[in-house]
Amino acid sequence: MTTASADEFEGHRPRLFGLAYRMLGSAHEAEDAVQDAYLRFSGADRAGIAHPGAWLARTVANLCLNRLTSARARRETYVGTWLPEPVVTSDGTLGPLESAEQREAVSLAMLVLLERLTPTERAVYVLREAFGHPHREIAEVLGLSEVNCRQLHRRAEHRLAAAERRFEAAPARREELVSSFVTAARDGDLDRLERLLAEDVIWWSDGGGRVTAALRPILGREKVLRFLAGVSRGLPAGIAYGVVELNGTPGVLVRDGDKLMMALGFEILDGEIAGVHAVLNPDKLGFVERQSGRAQRRLSHSVAPLGPSCEGRSDRERPATEGTER
Repeated sequence: MTTASADEFEGHRPRLFGLAYRMLGSAHEAEDAVQDAYLRFSGADRAGIAHPGAWLARTVANLCLNRLTSARARRETYVGTWLPEPVVTSDGTLGPLESAEQREAVSLAMLVLLERLTPTERAVYVLREAFGHPHREIAEVLGLSEVNCRQLHRRAEHRLAAAERRFEAAPARREELVSSFVTAARDGDLDRLERLLAEDVIWWSDGGGRVTAALRPILGREKVLRFLAGVSRGLPAGIAYGVVELNGTPGVLVRDGDKLMMALGFEILDGEIAGVHAVLNPDKLGFVERQSGRAQRRLSHSVAPLGPSCEGRSDRERPATEGTER
């Protein structure tokens, strides 16, 4: 490949990565798909490529479709809850996220919902909703008829609309709630945490069998509080929280010294924290670790255990230990 061709590809790389990540929910797999596209582009007959951008989008989309098929089989045997790989988006990694709709489209919650779609439905939905391609162009990219693309898009919309959506658009309120969550964790303030969490809050953890994590979602404010109280007592001293923009919204990176322990994404509904996605699997933290570094941490707090105990709340409320990986 000539230098000019390589430079041309690099001009398309951010958009190709954004496409691959939205289709796969995995940053490292998205990087692999884009690199495979680069190798194919470098070996292709350039005289036969009239529109490199369209050619590359078609190549990446089809590479992702192949990966999604195999990924589904792997996720059936995944240990515990599978969550998408988080990405810091304040650096433009996923392109401009200027509207509430654009931020919602890359949120961890939306990427989880996209798992409900078939690979082809997901490809059509992403190309239409995230990149604004008309159905005629989507049909060309995916090798389908325009009518079929319209049908797939309607089916995807129906599947996603049937799922419960937990989004609130106000960025200032999101950041306020996330910052308050960090402060409450730092101070070990269970009462404040209780006020921040919705009654039907859900906590999802993804350890992938690599680290200790809840194997199943934890449902309800009281159970989540007991879980957090139990987990916090086992944390080493000097834990630090950093508030960053994760997947379009304020999130939290939790560190033990130089080691990134977990990334937290939040779902906000009616001014309360309605859901938390906790990614602990080290395999899913490598990309965001490379992105962030210490320079990108805006807030840092030492964390204390969450309260002296859960005594006095009820005879059933004790630190949650069931359903965790050891």
